[in-house]
Parts: sequence; structure tokens; C-alpha cells
Amino acid sequence: MTARRSRWLLCRDRDPGARLRLYFFPHSGGSAGEYLRWGAGLPGVEVWGVQPPGRAGRMAEPPIDRLDQLVQRLLAEAEFDGPFAFFGHSLGALVAFETARALRAAGREQPVALIASGLGAPRHQPGRPPLGEVDDARLIAALAAQGESLPPDLLADDELRAQLLGCLRADIRLLDGYRHRPGEPLDLPITVLAGREDTEPERQLRDWADHTTAPTQLELLPGGHFYLREQHDAAHRTIAGALHRAVPEPAG
Repeated sequence: MTARRSRWLLCRDRDPGARLRLYFFPHSGGSAGEYLRWGAGLPGVEVWGVQPPGRAGRMAEPPIDRLDQLVQRLLAEAEFDGPFAFFGHSLGALVAFETARALRAAGREQPVALIASGLGAPRHQPGRPPLGEVDDARLIAALAAQGESLPPDLLADDELRAQLLGCLRADIRLLDGYRHRPGEPLDLPITVLAGREDTEPERQLRDWADHTTAPTQLELLPGGHFYLREQHDAAHRTIAGALHRAVPEPAG
């Protein structure tokens, strides 16, 4: 199993003996680095992070604010080989889903599993009023309401604030402008994770089943939209189980 790094794909700890790779797609304003540490709890899994432009080490590049363009650029500039699986949180779940669809349409290798976190099924998106054009104060308040309070030291620095909010706005516009295109469902198992106190309706979480012909599983954990930060171990167990079902660990 080989892989090549690109600006889009980052890996902290390469594992030549891994049985599969797990690619993490970040939430709005997030970066690959937030997920690379997850490899420690997933033996036999090589963890990679997807790094779109406009954040972290790609801060100098303009962010992309259309989901179809983001997926096109990703497929043109990055190679997924495997076996591999996708994990996406919030907006990242939608990007992972559309990337899987695009890989199939292009006749390329597809993920063996999708783990969708903190987002209702794609056919329900966008599931909230547009936020991409609201003023800074309303945007910051909306983020705080879902448990994503921005660090005060970043907000106090005009340059850092502008960079962070610029990336966030581009990501939010990805969702604002998304319209689901009906098509053939995927043929891969989908595991759905969410916080019990999140605002995503459970019915919409269960509707991920409409987007695949394979089995789906929903697990609700204590917490809100960013339940992953408090339920790290429980999320790890669910992810490990989903990956084991897709690509079992060798016996012995």
C-alpha cells in the first residue's frame, strides 16, 4: 500500500504495515492537523488529513468557496489509494460524501467505508439559514451557539482574525451554496456519529441510509456539535469498529 503526499494530504506517522488508510475531512474553519493525532488510538490504520487551501500551512492560498470546485481540485491534485476510508465532521462529512461520489463517477478507487459525523444526510443540506454573508459579530455568535468559541487572542489580532474569519466564511459558503444532486446511492457502509445535544435532527441523521445500498449505523454520544472533544475514546471505539467491519484485522 503506497501513498504520495501532496499539498492536500498530510500524514504525521507513516505505517508501511497498515491494513488501510483513514482520511479525515475537517469541519468549517478546521485543518488536517486537528485529526492527525487520532492515529494513536487506531492500530493498523494510517491516518491522513485532508488540507484544503486557506488554512494552516496553506494560509497564503485563497480558500475555495464552492463545494464542486473543491472536490474537482482535490481529485485533480491528490491520489487516494488503499484500501482506504473517509471520516468527515460537519462540513467535512459532506465534502467526504461528494468526494466519494466523484471518485466513483471518475472510475477511480472508492472508499471502503464512510464515517459521517455531526451532519444530517446530504439531501437535507444546507440545513440552516445562510451565514456566509453575515457580519463578523453574528458569525462569531453563531459559531459560539454551536460550541465553537473562537480564541480571544486570535480575535484581538486584526490580521489573524481576518485570516480565520475569511477561511470560515469560505467554508460556510460551501454549505450555503450546496444543492444535493440526486443520483445512484453509494455502495459502501456509512457510520453516522453525532452528539445527543447537537441541533441536527435524529431523523436527518438516520436519512444517511438513503445515500447507500450498504448497511448504515447511527451512534449518538453525549455532547453537542463538537462532542468529539469530550468523547474522544468513545468515538475512537466506534470508528475502529466501523473500520474493522470494512477491512477486518488479520487473525492472530
